Amino acid sequence: MAITGTGVHLPPEVVTNAELASTLDTSDEWIVSRTGIRTRRRLAPERATSDMCAAAARPALAAAGVTPRDVDAIIVGTYTADQPLPSTALIVKELLGADRALTLDVTQAACANGVQALFLAAHLLQTPAARTVLVVAADCASRVTDPADRTTRVFFGDAAGAAVLTRAAPGAGLLGWDFGAELSYEVEIPAPGAYLKMNGRAVWDTATRCLPDSVLRATDDAEVRVADVAHFFLHQANLNILTAALEKLGVPADRAPITVDSLGNTGSAGVFTALHSRFGAGAVRPGDTYVVSSIGAGFQWGTLCFRHG
Repeated sequence: MAITGTGVHLPPEVVTNAELASTLDTSDEWIVSRTGIRTRRRLAPERATSDMCAAAARPALAAAGVTPRDVDAIIVGTYTADQPLPSTALIVKELLGADRALTLDVTQAACANGVQALFLAAHLLQTPAARTVLVVAADCASRVTDPADRTTRVFFGDAAGAAVLTRAAPGAGLLGWDFGAELSYEVEIPAPGAYLKMNGRAVWDTATRCLPDSVLRATDDAEVRVADVAHFFLHQANLNILTAALEKLGVPADRAPITVDSLGNTGSAGVFTALHSRFGAGAVRPGDTYVVSSIGAGFQWGTLCFRHG
């Protein structure tokens, strides 16, 4: 398979650290030093996650040169669904007019939803039934974080990202992967309607241990050296976690685009905002090898290693 088009949607409202510091026991210096985040986006009250998904999908489809009716499947990754039922992917299908598309939701891996959705899409494209799959990842964390909790409120932002996957020539596509999990309640939404709770130290410890190791296992499975990987699209949760992971891997910082500084942790959408920063600019060339890696609540994590077709 090949990614033939990407898109993002960023809500227009920008929330600065100074704005958060006016209501929380925090400061711009504290937020930047611990997270690297300077701004994030907030979705308007009258909009929903599905609206962001559709808004990100449209430019991705246009970039891929396909119409909604060409789409065989839509996979949406989100932990902030519009509502428990019906499916968010089904709502997106209706918004786009993708009449033929199978719809699937990936919901329970939080920030790793997008990686799991890409994995499913790549395997669907190995069947005769699918030639074009739209993967969309979006989260509206502003709806599930406590406005009075500085631990979660400063980290998260709202956004959506999309990628169109199609079949590719032999030798391109998904080369290898790694997935893992450790049951933990350190990041959780304990009940419907409850706010997100997060133990920052546990996230740091698990992410800095598991993400680099997962990348190494996935590239080993793909029989690709880390040094030969052109692009690292990594979980956009915290700039310090990204920096620690790259240092452990021995990877130059310029191989891993950063969006967390201006968007915050956008959950399922994080790796897609990084993907779009390179794919949208035409910086990923045929033959380039790249990895997509993320970790989410659970804890669940995963890494995919691709060769661009």
